[in-house]
Formats: sequence, structure tokens, C-alpha cells
Amino acid sequence: MKLKLRLRSYLLLLNGVSIAVILVSVSIIYRYMLLTWNEYMLITGITVGAACVSLIIHALLTRPLARWIRVLAGETERVASGDFNIDIPRIGPQEFQQLAAQFNQMSSRLRGLFDRLHASEEARSELIANISHDLRTPMASIQSFVEALQDDVIQDPVTYDRYLQTIRLETRRLSALIDELFSLSRLDAEVVELKQQSAAVDSLILEVLQSHYLHLSEKHIEVDVRVPEELGAVWVDSFEIKRALGNLLQNAIRFSPDASTIVVEAKEYANAYVELSIADQGPGIAEVSRNRIFERFYRDDPSRTREGGGTAGLGLAIVKSIVQRHGGEVGVVSQEGKGSRFWLTVPKTRML
Repeated sequence: MKLKLRLRSYLLLLNGVSIAVILVSVSIIYRYMLLTWNEYMLITGITVGAACVSLIIHALLTRPLARWIRVLAGETERVASGDFNIDIPRIGPQEFQQLAAQFNQMSSRLRGLFDRLHASEEARSELIANISHDLRTPMASIQSFVEALQDDVIQDPVTYDRYLQTIRLETRRLSALIDELFSLSRLDAEVVELKQQSAAVDSLILEVLQSHYLHLSEKHIEVDVRVPEELGAVWVDSFEIKRALGNLLQNAIRFSPDASTIVVEAKEYANAYVELSIADQGPGIAEVSRNRIFERFYRDDPSRTREGGGTAGLGLAIVKSIVQRHGGEVGVVSQEGKGSRFWLTVPKTRML
């Protein structure tokens, strides 16, 4: 059976052992050095007195250390119970102060990790709920229209064709959602290898605008392109960056009123980067939603998203993932009723 002692008792016991060794040493000295009895008693008395004083001083000095350790043990129990709001005072010897600082730093990091874990769990629950909704809505629509066609409820050829067109559109929505989910998962897992090379900014923008020409024409939207001649090239994966810009442009077209203007601009950003932005004249984004607009499946306005025919959050989440893999940043500046300006940054030269 092991003897369990407190730290303070352990230190006092060590001190007592050292005193006992001293007394034994004095006895040996008395025996072999032929001291008189009075001399022996005097030396022994002085030694015992010094030992008592040593024990008292030792006990006084170890009391704050024992108290500090009890405080640390109590704070450790709080951490074990899930309370990370810990702030141990930095008092006592230098080693104890360092230990207190490291413990406070550890609790702060744990608090941040658990906050992120909690937020991630909430986001996961929201993601599952939104995915279920986005998949269920077109599936229910397709099922109802198919059943109507199978039951020969629709006899009018025009209505029949309209039903088929609706089924086709809903199928496209499902296919687009699945493709975006697959793309986002590949980007997050870094399965997609970036093939970065020098690319002219004006060429990137021109190709993105050409691919969305029909959508722009349908809503009679004008595009104002602002690219300085001296801007030069950027170091990017052209396919991925065009995809990111395409998502931003598609988002701008979706929420822009007819016959409005979209501004596509490129400019220097922090010397080594170029900022690419797309501004629309749409309804804008509420302030409470701006910090979450790039979260996957976050909905600023569910009804408006469904009417737009796109998946909420995935397009912008893909943009964020692509830009971050390039070492850049992404953001939005918006004012309700006056439109939004989405921007991203990409490096001008190869990042070491």
C-alpha cells in the first residue's frame, strides 16, 4: 500500500528527515571527538532549536505554495467539467507564474476550440436541414408532375409541355445542387490540384462575361468593365478563378433588376495582390447576414433564393474555398436597397 502525502506534508517530512540526519551526525561527533556532556547537550540544544525554527519557517513558506496548488486543482476540475473561463493569478515563484500563464493559455485555446466545435455542430445541423429541404422541394415537384402525367390528368398539349418543362428545370436544379456539393467537398478535401500560371486579368473577365452573355441579355443588363491597362497578369488557376467569378456574376445577375448595370472592376490590392469585384444594383444584403453570406447553405431570404433557381450558400462557399486556396481573401460590401459589391483577391506572382 502506497503512502499518499500532500505536497506540503512531503516537504515538511523531508525537512524532518534532514534534521534527524543532523542530530545523528552530532551524536557521532560527540562519540568520536570526545566532547563533554555539557558540550554535547549545548550542541544538541542549538541543533534542535535551529531545527524547530527551520520547521516553522518551512511551514510558513510552503503554505502559499500549497494554497496555490489547491487553486490550480480546483481550476483543473472546472476545465474537466467544461468551464474554460479560467484566469489563474500569476503569483508565487517564477516557475509557478509560468505554469499559471501556460494554464491560462491552454484554457483559452480550449475555449476557442470548443466554441468552434459548437458552432460547427450548429452549422452541420443547419446544413443537413437545408440540404434536405433543397433536395426535397424539387423532388416533390417532380413527383407531383410525373404522377399527373401518368394519370392522364393533363390532356391539353400546351399544359403537358409546360409540365415537362417544369420537370426538366427541377431536374436541372437537382443536378446543379449535386454537382456543387461534389465540387465543394473536393475543394475542401484539396483533391482538386491548382494549376496556377500567369493569366491576363482582362482575358479572365472577358471569358466569364461571354459565358453569361445570354443571362445578361435576357434581363437587359449592361456591364461596366473597369480594368487599368497597367494592371498586368495574375498567378492563378484560370479555370477555378473563372469559376469563382462566374458564381459571383451569376449571383449578381440573379438579384439585379432588369435594365440595371453590373460593374466589374479590377485594381491593385496590397502590392502583391489584385482585387476583382462585381457590383450590382440589387436589393442588397442585411447587415446581420453579411458575416454569414459565404457559409454553405446559409439563406438570407429563402423565398428569394428559390425564385432565383439557385442553391443558397453553395455558390459563395465555393468562391471562398477557391480564393482561400489561392492565398487570397473574399468579402462583400452591401447596403440594403442600393446593391452589393462582392470582391476577391488573387496573387500577382507565385506565392512562396
